Amino acid sequence: MTSLETIVSLAKRKGFVFPGSDIYGGLAGTWDYGPLGVLLKENIKREWWKSMRKPHIFPLDSAIISSAKVWQSSGHTDHFTDPLVECKKCKRRFRTDHIEDTKCPECGGALGESRQFNMMFKTHAGAIEDESAVAYLRPETAQGIFINFKNVVDAFHPKLAFGIAQIGKAFRNEITPRNFVFRSREFEQMELEYFCDPKDADQYFGEIRAMRMQWFLNLGIKKENLRFRDYAGDELAHYSKATTDIEYRFGLSQDGFSELEGVANRTDFDLKNHFPEYHWTGDDFIKSDAGFVPNVIEPSVGVDRAFLAFMIDAYDEDELAGDKRVVLRLHPRLAPITVAVFPLVSNKEHITEKAKEVFDVLSREFMVRWDDIGNIGKRYRRQDEIGTPWCVTIDYQTLEDGTVTVRDRDTAKQERVAISEVAALFREKLI
Repeated sequence: MTSLETIVSLAKRKGFVFPGSDIYGGLAGTWDYGPLGVLLKENIKREWWKSMRKPHIFPLDSAIISSAKVWQSSGHTDHFTDPLVECKKCKRRFRTDHIEDTKCPECGGALGESRQFNMMFKTHAGAIEDESAVAYLRPETAQGIFINFKNVVDAFHPKLAFGIAQIGKAFRNEITPRNFVFRSREFEQMELEYFCDPKDADQYFGEIRAMRMQWFLNLGIKKENLRFRDYAGDELAHYSKATTDIEYRFGLSQDGFSELEGVANRTDFDLKNHFPEYHWTGDDFIKSDAGFVPNVIEPSVGVDRAFLAFMIDAYDEDELAGDKRVVLRLHPRLAPITVAVFPLVSNKEHITEKAKEVFDVLSREFMVRWDDIGNIGKRYRRQDEIGTPWCVTIDYQTLEDGTVTVRDRDTAKQERVAISEVAALFREKLI
């Protein structure tokens, strides 16, 4: 199994992820995504949105800063907490459930009493910093969907069942952020809230659970590295009737598996709290004491955890032509760079001109990188290490017959393809 240290090293070296505030000593639990990291994240989000592209699923982009009343109604003000313990000697703070001893893991000092610590980032909206101006950075994107439920119903008049989907940033003041981007203070979520008749909730829970597992498999995650874990009754959140985690073998726990995505039947808890006088009657959600409150099935996955899972799963080391190579076997639709274009020799004017023509044509459809530094073997290795699926080389034969060499990342096999057919070849492979 690929170690986290290996991925962290590759991520910084190749421009996927950098430590936040690095030149000033860093800020724990924050990360800056570099050029390749941005492209990989965008491709992950694009694939998620494609899976949500259905007429009965509505996209949303709710505000990051929200009224304190939202979080009072949702229960976050009182219940969004982690157990915290402080060392009496060095004053360092730790999550109680992460401490195995009664002494501080840093200095050996005595630990104080455990208390609950609210993880929401508190701020003030406006020029006056008093209690009336208190607001919070959202700790999850879900509540933005719930408070907009009636807005969507009034604007689009959907019939049950339907969903509202959102991708956005969330913020949690983690006591002990750790394990690279797996647990950080600023992260991005991809969430669907699927509203349905309570009698159909169990059916939709099972269907959505299976759909989300298949999404990861379709994008190349190895089946043996994924599993379902159903929550026992005493593990369920107060709002949940059933919860299943899709776990990935991150290698961070005793058996290697940790949560990648959660799928929960949140029942009618959230809508009841935000709209206590409303019920679904006929095809509408109105003030009424009759009808029912829709139940909601929620699949929620962190973009950053998905990013990490795809990186770990794709990382490979093999031997090619007697040399060790590092290769990221990312699904082609996820790869930050789709195609790299090489002029065989950079000091031959006609070859360079033809290579630039090919580069310009491919750049109209794909993310393309130009590389004319070093020998072809070294250029291939550089692209393998960042996951580029195909390399196109323009050589002397290109000038004679209009064909180029297309080299495959995973097999290292090469084939001659007419310039006029190269874009269609990649288009077909990306379906």
